[in-house]
Amino acid sequence: MELFQISFLKITLFDVLDILFISFLIYKLYFFVRDSRAAHMFIGLFLILLLSGLVRLLNMRGMIWIFDSLRTIWLVAFVVLFQPELRRVLLFLGQTPIMRFFVKNNTDKTIDEVHNACMELSQRRYGALIILTQDARIKTIIDTGLRLQADVTAALLISIFNPRSPLHDGAVVVQNNVIEAAKCILPLSQNPDVDPDFGMRHRAALGLSEESDAICLVVSEETGRISIAQKGKFYRDFNYDTLRKYLYDSFKIQPIEKAGN
Repeated sequence: MELFQISFLKITLFDVLDILFISFLIYKLYFFVRDSRAAHMFIGLFLILLLSGLVRLLNMRGMIWIFDSLRTIWLVAFVVLFQPELRRVLLFLGQTPIMRFFVKNNTDKTIDEVHNACMELSQRRYGALIILTQDARIKTIIDTGLRLQADVTAALLISIFNPRSPLHDGAVVVQNNVIEAAKCILPLSQNPDVDPDFGMRHRAALGLSEESDAICLVVSEETGRISIAQKGKFYRDFNYDTLRKYLYDSFKIQPIEKAGN
């Protein structure tokens, strides 16, 4: 269906949709690579493509043969160089509503690993602050820490919050079933009614819960008690069963009953 014509070019509805779709892809690509080393590599890649087009235009057969010979190598190099960015793109696509309909995520496994880590941290009296994001994204918080993008395991979380670990100060952010970053800095709550016995971890957890829908788990270094801050409120003294139930209910996960129950 033709919409309008510019000189000898006929613009159809599909042409407009094509342009909008490409513009959206370029915008998302810019979003994923901005403020990273990938931005500089993309500039280098663009210059190589520009040079490739120029040598073809000038019919420089020797250079054309070199560029054609390196085409396969460039593809492998692209995947290797941009592996972190490609992973972020795939994670983003995997979290879209359409993909969620077809693909079962690993939220239940993530919650189990976090739950087990909290119980072990509580027994060892390791202070900990773990952030589980929900709908709201907290990129500004993640950017304050050290990027990890690692699988969520209880062993890794316990290692991070070991007092001898250089990452134990600050918060760990779990987003899209991945440990996005550690040593993150959270905003402190300015609520004057906060319990005076609360330490910095508790105030930081409460502060973030006032600004987002994240679930903020705190393990006290002094007492080993597990608390949760959510929506500006604190819930305290969780045990094995109550913590598991709270997390499963929050993420709408149906617990798997053991055989014989």
